[in-house]
Amino acid sequence: MDSTIARKTWEMSNSVENIGIADEIYRYDERQQKDILAAKPWEKDPHYFNAIKISALALLKMVMHARSGGSLEVMGLLLGKVDGNNMIVTDSFALPVEGTETRVNAQAQAYEYMAAYIEAAKQVKRLENAIGWYHSHPGYGCWLSGIDVGTQMLNQQFQEPFVAIVIDPIRTISAGKVNLGAFRTYPKGYKPPDEGPSEYQSIPLNKIEDFGVHCKQYYPLEVSYFKSSLDRKLLELLWNKYWVNTLSSSSLLTNADYTTAQIFDLTDKLEQSEAYLGRSTINLGMDSHEKNEDRLTKATRDSCKNTIEAIHGLMSQVIKDKLFNQTGPKITSTML
Repeated sequence: MDSTIARKTWEMSNSVENIGIADEIYRYDERQQKDILAAKPWEKDPHYFNAIKISALALLKMVMHARSGGSLEVMGLLLGKVDGNNMIVTDSFALPVEGTETRVNAQAQAYEYMAAYIEAAKQVKRLENAIGWYHSHPGYGCWLSGIDVGTQMLNQQFQEPFVAIVIDPIRTISAGKVNLGAFRTYPKGYKPPDEGPSEYQSIPLNKIEDFGVHCKQYYPLEVSYFKSSLDRKLLELLWNKYWVNTLSSSSLLTNADYTTAQIFDLTDKLEQSEAYLGRSTINLGMDSHEKNEDRLTKATRDSCKNTIEAIHGLMSQVIKDKLFNQTGPKITSTML
């Protein structure tokens, strides 16, 4: 399969916008940025930033870094600028941090590396500032944990403007589309207005409590992606490596542990709903009945998602088998 076609398909799946008006989005007006930093409009309006634009190059670098970590969390930094209510990410780079399956710990080495990288970037006329950080949530969705909320609050207190990006590499492989979220925290003591139900996402049962306790302390930004003629060549070079890794791997095998964990998690959720249904029958409460129906609806969504991802992986494997493992008719002596 042609890697160019695959790259264009990836760009279409993630709605990457092609900009070509003199690559204006990459222009860095130092005076304008200093004026914005001096005005600090985000201090008056906690919802000041409502969207983020990420370059396709930065996105691909984040995806590749997150995938390289496997089941361990990884962390990196974002470079970019501010344009009105939009945050623009033009580049990203990995940080040397210690990661576990549930958190990343940035030591002194990571901060030294961060400072050296930004200084080196400025020496080659890359004037963008550090505008945020990213880390991975392997297999459990894009949201901020209690530790993430504390980290982001600290960043917004001392390094504004700053954004937190979470990427799930395992769900990215399963779904065939980048699973990413961008967030900013509210100031301490701020009570956000009731915004109604947010878009549903599947969260493992052992993470639901952490998600529920902190979900009102931050808000998501609308995410979009762009590419331009400036990063086209770099994107092509990086894509070749990404495409080879994607082509030579099978999501059915790579995500076998994740799929098994999803099935066990779904079983736990159904058993919890069954137990809850027994209690609600005794209490005969309408609210309890509605809550249980909501649990079952969410479990059904999770089941459908798992099935679709498994079918997607199986179809990919069948197509690869047809393309690369099917040999032509054997040449015999009578054919010569």
